[in-house]
Amino acid sequence: MQLIMGNLLRIGVLLSMTVVFIGGVIYLIGFGQQKADYSEFIMDDAGFFSLESIWAGILDLNGKAIIQLGILLLIFTPISRVILAVISFFIERDYLYVLIGLMILSIILFSLSNKLAG
Repeated sequence: MQLIMGNLLRIGVLLSMTVVFIGGVIYLIGFGQQKADYSEFIMDDAGFFSLESIWAGILDLNGKAIIQLGILLLIFTPISRVILAVISFFIERDYLYVLIGLMILSIILFSLSNKLAG
């Protein structure tokens, strides 16, 4: 099980890195010639805050949406490791660690929701 978890983390990081790289290349092809103006900070409102908007941007080959997908993959990698650990502890009938793992998973998912952002 440790080998599976290690490979899961390795594959998740490599996959997210590849997706971010591809998104970066696509973004630079489209906007690489623009000169950056750093005289004032203007917050970029790309609009990729939901899975639907990210998916629509990916279908349009939007570089920012592809980069955002890679970041989501990177965030999901340790979450999937916790899920796999809970399943592993359940198979081993170690219910105390199943409970601890579920508590950790619920804390992670709650922190990713908008409940903490106000």
